[in-house]
Amino acid sequence: METVSQREELHRTIWKIAEELRGSVDGWDFKAYVLGFLFYRFISENLCAYISDLESKDYISFSDEMAYSAKDEIVKRKGFFIAPSDLFSTILDSLNVEENLKNLNERLAKAFSNIQNSCDGSESEESFKGLFKDIDLQSQKLGNTTIERNKKLAKIMNAIGQLDLNMQNSKIDAFGDAYEYLMGMYASSAGKSGGEFFTPQGVSHLLAKLTLHNYDKPNKVYDPACGSGSLLLQYKKILHRDPDLGYFGQEINHTTYNLCRMNMFLHNVEYPKIHIAHGDTLLCPCDVHKNNEPFDAIISNPPYSTKWIGKDNPLLINDSRFAKAGALAPKSYADYAFIMHALSWLSERGSAAIVVFPGILYRGGAELAIRSYLIDENYIDSIIALPENLFFGTNIATCIMILKKNKTHINTLFIDASSKFHKQGIKNTLFVEHTQEIIKLYTDYKDTPYLAKCATQAQIRENGYNLSVSSYVQKQDTREKIDIKALNAEIQEIGKRQADLRMRLDSIIAELEGI
Repeated sequence: METVSQREELHRTIWKIAEELRGSVDGWDFKAYVLGFLFYRFISENLCAYISDLESKDYISFSDEMAYSAKDEIVKRKGFFIAPSDLFSTILDSLNVEENLKNLNERLAKAFSNIQNSCDGSESEESFKGLFKDIDLQSQKLGNTTIERNKKLAKIMNAIGQLDLNMQNSKIDAFGDAYEYLMGMYASSAGKSGGEFFTPQGVSHLLAKLTLHNYDKPNKVYDPACGSGSLLLQYKKILHRDPDLGYFGQEINHTTYNLCRMNMFLHNVEYPKIHIAHGDTLLCPCDVHKNNEPFDAIISNPPYSTKWIGKDNPLLINDSRFAKAGALAPKSYADYAFIMHALSWLSERGSAAIVVFPGILYRGGAELAIRSYLIDENYIDSIIALPENLFFGTNIATCIMILKKNKTHINTLFIDASSKFHKQGIKNTLFVEHTQEIIKLYTDYKDTPYLAKCATQAQIRENGYNLSVSSYVQKQDTREKIDIKALNAEIQEIGKRQADLRMRLDSIIAELEGI
């Protein structure tokens, strides 16, 4: 209960801060500032806690000169260095003197630059490079003058500084939980752009659990379209540890790429286990990831029906990731390109769970050719229909495709989980009990009336390689059942009563006319 109450109190405080800070800066644009300063505070306190445990001294009391004498060792251990004068709390406390407000943006710009440059040439350089780039300290959205902008920055810092995020005494992962809550809050108000970078926690949890059903000890996990990293970090929550070789992900949007790296640090993932790359996974998969594939667990919610170059690049049909299917995903629908990429990098003992748009399960053309390959080669283990209105930015009812390379049978399980949700605000939400029900259906892997159907390869071929769940799982008829014989008897009885009443009425009228 203490965990629940702490989390609820944290969420109430964050919501209050967000409400107070609304105004000149749109909520979606504002996330870079709020999340960025939350990250700044976290790494500052994280370093102070590390030095305190090591030296039994308060790092804030160190002079910059004393701290710099240990810089190389700190960077080696923590991956970054922050001078005492650049700490979040140091700069925040300095704002008690009004004079310091005049050059706050310059002071912050210098601190951010010092932190990013502190790991130049070290193993952690890629993990920290450009992390503060999206915090535009000179943005006109903060105000028309320097002093207006600095007042807004000070307001943000004060708000973040007031959050109760005690790392030592908190029963929850306070910084990580605050970050996830903020991302979800901003995504819910951002329409489509928010949904592209954040997968709701209920769906993320289900996807990770599905991949762990086949092999529950993955030493590394991968997401080819990782967004803010919420999917990858589900493994930390479920396994209660980081995978030995860490988290691998690639993200095409630079702002979201930075959010993902921050998210990793805020969940206390050490930099050697963070392998997040920026770029186009389909055209330029990260070399580090290439050298580490195959992966035991692959999890992803790639952008639905996004465009890509497809057959206009003649080299792609010879790419080992796509060549075996004999066809490339259509230029207007890259969904199967992500699926084939994931399959190519999946280990023989692992599982991939991918959120897919329903249209790819029944459309013809190149998508039919790729579906046929996946079924004929026995790679599709299950298709799960999810409820509608789960995701931010779209109301469509999506599905999950589960891929495996080590199936011991030639069946595919179709699960209709479209009714497994609770209404929460304007969205539908997967709760723990829904995840458990879906996992049980998947684990049982058998026909369950109105919920699951185990179809053979032959049945799927006969159905034209249509993978729509509705083609295999019969919907329960919830209409009231009517007993026709009983209804007819009731109608006859009503007719008799009507005839009797008519006779009595005629008799009364005759009597009245005779008077």
